[in-house]
Amino acid sequence: MIRVERRNQVAHLILDRPEKRNALTDEMLTSLIEHACALAQDDAINCILLRGEGAVFCAGFDLIACQHDDQLLARLLTGLSKAIRAIRRAPQPVVVAAHGAAIAGGCALLGAGDIVITDQRAKLGYPVVSLGISPAVSAPSLAHLTGLGAARELLLNPSVISGAQATTLGLAHICADIPEDVAPKAQKIAEQLASKPPHALRATKRWLNEVDGSTAEAPFDAALNASLALVNSDEERRLLAQVWNRA
Repeated sequence: MIRVERRNQVAHLILDRPEKRNALTDEMLTSLIEHACALAQDDAINCILLRGEGAVFCAGFDLIACQHDDQLLARLLTGLSKAIRAIRRAPQPVVVAAHGAAIAGGCALLGAGDIVITDQRAKLGYPVVSLGISPAVSAPSLAHLTGLGAARELLLNPSVISGAQATTLGLAHICADIPEDVAPKAQKIAEQLASKPPHALRATKRWLNEVDGSTAEAPFDAALNASLALVNSDEERRLLAQVWNRA
């Protein structure tokens, strides 16, 4: 459900579960971490492009799978936090192609990127408060993109916004007209980055990560623990049960 394609100096890190809108599983997040760590050590790769197959980039966690495993949501939150850290800390620039939709955990993955491309009608956001789940795990990476003010609104307001709105807020950097244009634009940008002097790019990214705190564990750990604190609460179980009953 995660695969890597190498195209010259660009590595495509691909969410490949299109029949489930690339909903994230425990295994997918583990694979993302492993691939990101491997690519970080690959001197032949000068840029990473994170994208999804099918109609959307990522619809978030596979919450239906949590119905019969009361420890799975905690593992998903932990895996998401670790995946964001691993991808963001890769020495190569990371381009994210978020076409169609990037919801909840899928939207959190945008914070792993250096440059995010979406489309005007894409749906992006963190509507998990309405399920009794705290999106605090996303706060450090989201704040890197939008700043704290916009991040506060996005995390507290359980709704989604359009790709055009997301670009205005800084959640995305480039907005294509239609979903089909996102991947080609992302590929072009990735190729341009990969053609630049790699040592200068890596040194610059390393310094930017130091400046914005991406290399510090404490903020990511605290945010993860805030989300984990609500796992299996009465409110969360009651609201998730409504999702399971509709499935």
